[in-house]
Amino acid sequence: MTLRALELSVAVDAASTEEAMKVLTIYAHPSPKSFCHAVLVQFTKGLADAGHSNEIIDLYALGFDPVWRDRDGPNWMDENVPQDILDRANLKQGLLDSAGGPLRRLLMRRWIGEKDPRAIIRALREERRPEDVLEQQRRVAAAQALVFISPVWFVGFPAILKGWFDRVFTLGFAFGLSEAGWRGDVGGRIPLLKHEKALIINTTIFNEDAYRLGFGEAMKRLMDEWCLHYPGIRTVEHVYFYAVNGANDETRHRYLDRAYSLGRNFESSPAA
Repeated sequence: MTLRALELSVAVDAASTEEAMKVLTIYAHPSPKSFCHAVLVQFTKGLADAGHSNEIIDLYALGFDPVWRDRDGPNWMDENVPQDILDRANLKQGLLDSAGGPLRRLLMRRWIGEKDPRAIIRALREERRPEDVLEQQRRVAAAQALVFISPVWFVGFPAILKGWFDRVFTLGFAFGLSEAGWRGDVGGRIPLLKHEKALIINTTIFNEDAYRLGFGEAMKRLMDEWCLHYPGIRTVEHVYFYAVNGANDETRHRYLDRAYSLGRNFESSPAA
């Protein structure tokens, strides 16, 4: 069965299950023949047998652009920004400077018109947010739980998945800022996500000892707590399949059985 067929099977099976959860799985590995992909398949089978619906976003297959560009700017604007910070931003001049040549500057000046800075922010957010990000945000908002499956690269997510967070978990969608937050107080970040659960499944190059000696704690702080729990997700679980490159067949089969079990017992999986 192909992964697409398996995904459709999950949705059909879930339709008749009252307790089914709507799961969104964000997957990041370039090779469909990788062990990471085998983990995705087994996890998806487990979800199917439990009756949950699962939408899979394969970032490499999608060709998702992880690079934050000028067009992402409106997703990081908030018309409720404190006045002194707004004044220092000099928004009108910044838009004109970034417009390009004389014709583009003229068109930008006409678009700005008589708008004050807060009206400009409202208009930018209504008219100029990138559609690829809005589509990802619609999918995230429609899900009850989020799952992330990827290898660990340089003690973190692959660049394409890190860039997904940078572009998708934006101000006004994943979190807001109080006035204290705007002035640098980390406690001024306001969680906006309402998901019941997030699960991270990572394959690794190095063994469990390396993660017990510091890698695991660093990743928990940055990935589990900052990226997911702090924006409002109630429960965050993080599972590692260690040293898969050097693992023997028995270990690999055990990992795949665990991946299936994580899907099959998704609702009851404990927090890590």
